[in-house]
Amino acid sequence: MRISTKGRYAIRMLIDLAQHKNDGYIALKDIAQRQNISKKYLEQIVSTLNRSHLLQTNRGFQGGYRLAVSPENCTVGRVLKLTEGSLSPIPETMDRYSVYDDPCYFVWQGLNNAINDYLESITIQDIVDRLTESYANDYVI
Repeated sequence: MRISTKGRYAIRMLIDLAQHKNDGYIALKDIAQRQNISKKYLEQIVSTLNRSHLLQTNRGFQGGYRLAVSPENCTVGRVLKLTEGSLSPIPETMDRYSVYDDPCYFVWQGLNNAINDYLESITIQDIVDRLTESYANDYVI
């Protein structure tokens, strides 16, 4: 399993929106600039996140994007499944695999469960909180 730039950038975009949730709608160019990501690439990601109702869109002069869900209710697993598809550690879907096809099936199934459980346990808010903590502890005398 590999996480593509699409998945990583989608998470970074949602983190950025969560960090600026009190600023109203955020222009894509601002997110792109802060995250050092191509605006064109973010446009592709936005369509996926918008279809899944994770984003609210506002067009026009004060237009932009904001989270449609609370960052506490948006898991990394959900975002990666939307952007990456399956998070299975083997190419075949785990549903079609069985112990009869592969004697190590229980190993792959356990790994799949561990990956999914871990990613579903982390929310966008958890990441924002961790970043805020590390910024607060980053001081020089």
